Amino acid sequence: MIGLGYVGLPLALEATERGLSVVGLDVKTSTVDSLNEGASHVDDIADQDLTRALQKGFRATTNPACLAEAAVAVICVPTPLDEQRAPDLGAVEAAARSIRDHLHQGMLVVLESTTYPGTTDGPVREILEQSGLVAGRDFHLAFSPERIDPGNPTWTIRNTPKVVGGLTKVCTDRAAEFYSQVVETVVKTSGTREAEMAKLLENTYRHINIALVNEMAVFSNELGVDLWESIRAASTKPFGFAPFFPGPGVGGHCIPIDPNYLSHRVRALGYQFRFVELAQEISGRMPAYVVSRVQNLLNRHSKAVRGSRVLLLGLTYKPDIRDDRETPARDVIRHLRLLGADVVGHDPHLDSFVVDGTEVPLEVDLDAALVGCDVAVLLQVHSAFDLDKVVSVAPTVFDTRGRLSGPNVERM
Repeated sequence: MIGLGYVGLPLALEATERGLSVVGLDVKTSTVDSLNEGASHVDDIADQDLTRALQKGFRATTNPACLAEAAVAVICVPTPLDEQRAPDLGAVEAAARSIRDHLHQGMLVVLESTTYPGTTDGPVREILEQSGLVAGRDFHLAFSPERIDPGNPTWTIRNTPKVVGGLTKVCTDRAAEFYSQVVETVVKTSGTREAEMAKLLENTYRHINIALVNEMAVFSNELGVDLWESIRAASTKPFGFAPFFPGPGVGGHCIPIDPNYLSHRVRALGYQFRFVELAQEISGRMPAYVVSRVQNLLNRHSKAVRGSRVLLLGLTYKPDIRDDRETPARDVIRHLRLLGADVVGHDPHLDSFVVDGTEVPLEVDLDAALVGCDVAVLLQVHSAFDLDKVVSVAPTVFDTRGRLSGPNVERM
């Protein structure tokens, strides 16, 4: 497993649990050392789970020479956006070069990192074939999109269906054979590009629908409509509707990133993917909208934002995890700081939180923080939060998640 983050480590440990001999390869020495000592840095992997895997033979290394003995190499490295919000395949290409240098007959290479259609049979294949071996003839090449949902206890690596698409039918069958040892259900596609597109379709669907309800939240407030109640009512329809909910923005490793890969590829064809671009624009405006609502709320209590203590509850991008990648909380803080607010946070999953190089003070005593703030803003609903206490103790509350009610609560 190349890349031992939120995708690679759970897959590596599940494969180990199923009796496979697994080595994890990562470029970070600190990550490798902590893993070999039994300390997990991934929310869904407890230290005891990692220790059990180590006892069963799993090990982590920074030495790519381990690839020489691997029957299968799975690439699970990050695929971020660059400063121009274009796909950055640097880590994928580096992983492919490491495999190329140790590629051998019959090896299966699988890319799991989210990317645009044509990456597996394009740049990755080109790098691998620099070895002199030919994909589909001398080695097998496939794409299988990761479907990790951090913090989800119901849908795990084991029971989430695994999509697999190979360069050839034989490649697909070889990849399906491998994954069938790890997961319960394997879904084959006719090629790598169909599998690549499946991942982008999943996340673009979510991205666009989240943007839809975010925009509806803005004008519903002006219309005097409780959108949360409307969503609950619409959700009673047993067909043709799936509920999505507004929030302070989108975050994490998928929704803010993956649709841009597809949009980038479409632009290269001379088209605009206007749905994605509009969704990005709408959700990107939400942190500023949240701050404007907080400003109006304070004004109604005869307080200016400048000098007011604003307590942000929940800074991670989703509930009950410590992952703060792309969290909209950072943009909320940026806007509040520009207005002169005294911003503090509380998040039971974080020991520190940095925005633009500056630490955000994190309150440990929630009761004292609620008493001492001018307004509490619920950004993320962790199960550790006593929501009744938030309402009863804080002087004023702005709820971006539609979970609170009371005379001192205003919902987005």
